[in-house]
Amino acid sequence: MSRVKTQKKTATGAKSAKRKAGAAAARPLACIVLAAGQGTRMRSAAAKVLHVVAGRPLISHVLTAVEGARPQRIVVVVGHQAEAVRETVGGRAECVLQAEQRGTGHAVGIGMKRLRGFAGDVLVVCGDVPLMTTATLKGLLREHRKRGATATVLGMHVDDPSDYGRIVGAGDGDVRIVEYRDASPAERRITEVNSGTYCFDAEFLRKRVGGLASNNAQGEFYLTDLLEVASCDRRAALIVAEDDSETLGVNTRFDLARAEALMQERILIDLMDKGVGFLDPSSVYVSADAKIARDVIIGPSVRIDGATRIGEGTQIDGCCHLADTVIGRDCHIKWGTVTREASMRDGCILGPYAHLRPQAELAEGVHIGNFVEVKKSKIGRGSKANHLTYIGDTTIGRATNIGAGTITCNYDGFAKHSSVIGDRVQIGSDTQLVAPVRLGNDVFVAAGTTVTKDVPAGSLAMNEKRQLNRKGWVAQFRKRAAATKKVK
Repeated sequence: MSRVKTQKKTATGAKSAKRKAGAAAARPLACIVLAAGQGTRMRSAAAKVLHVVAGRPLISHVLTAVEGARPQRIVVVVGHQAEAVRETVGGRAECVLQAEQRGTGHAVGIGMKRLRGFAGDVLVVCGDVPLMTTATLKGLLREHRKRGATATVLGMHVDDPSDYGRIVGAGDGDVRIVEYRDASPAERRITEVNSGTYCFDAEFLRKRVGGLASNNAQGEFYLTDLLEVASCDRRAALIVAEDDSETLGVNTRFDLARAEALMQERILIDLMDKGVGFLDPSSVYVSADAKIARDVIIGPSVRIDGATRIGEGTQIDGCCHLADTVIGRDCHIKWGTVTREASMRDGCILGPYAHLRPQAELAEGVHIGNFVEVKKSKIGRGSKANHLTYIGDTTIGRATNIGAGTITCNYDGFAKHSSVIGDRVQIGSDTQLVAPVRLGNDVFVAAGTTVTKDVPAGSLAMNEKRQLNRKGWVAQFRKRAAATKKVK
């Protein structure tokens, strides 16, 4: 009999535990991102959270990590350069102004006023931790709920704790944090420190944050004091980050460089795991927004900015800068090529030392060669411009060849003008096309021609020029040159 009752009790207990776990998982979640600080140690006119890592402002990286935890609401507390920060945040979160910076506790209190009536859990994250991941935030939230805590801090171990707040009490619901300026010499030797990331019960946070005192070395309201308040009820918790790099806060230019290096390592490892090859990974920079397919090979000293897309099987030799460019499959980008806001389809060849400016669009199999510049132009399938050419505001058809030294003269000193070149056109070297002109299909243009009028399909365009040969001129020239040297 007792055995049956025990089994029933155990089953009931299991069901109760599942219900509690389900209720915890179902609790609403909000997030407050602290982004009001100026960052004086950055020695910059820009607010700290607007500095860039891997092509994105610091605050954007943090918002991406937070969004992955699926909070119902996100509040960003802004202060210095509030309008610029608001513009960067855009519609991703609500923004609230902290006009006077009086510490983290004061900032969170302002954030909680925007969350009036919210019940659930609140993540608090600094806006200057670009390496923070969604997985870590989810882990913090999971443990906070599992332990039934009202205040949980994410801690980290560091070799050089410098001015971080020290975690001096932990275990059995008791966690306290002492700020560096208030710490004793013994406490300053502790290497387990506060990362600045927390999870709170919303009701606890709302009631307690307004009661914080500022009787400390900086005269500020410390959010960390709430851990001691929660400890009085044995409901404080500590979670230690598995990867300390995620908690790196950017406070100086050196920190920014460290964060960039760590982010680049993370991005490149992920790309290599997906089948991208790098000849010298340490010299390559890749934006967090770039997408690179497998079997792409990237040489040394390549910079890939913005939302660049690179198709499978493409080769990038080295010393290239590609920004917001769409590159198809099996392309070859040779040394020294620069592109910005351009696009090319499969099988294109660029460079060496080619330059694609905004709105340059290349169809399949286009060749753009040495010292060729293309701007706001469309070039048709299989067409080529291999040497020393400028193509601007021009539409070029299929299988056309642009000879060396050709220039589309698209600017008259007041306005830009467009030209159209048809299919299978052959343009000789040293040609000038004075826009606006239209060349029909199958046109030939003789070398050295200045085209100022439209050319009908199938025609030869040329400028008549008489060639003069002066016999004996070289000998006379050399004689004059030798006499000049003797006089000197």
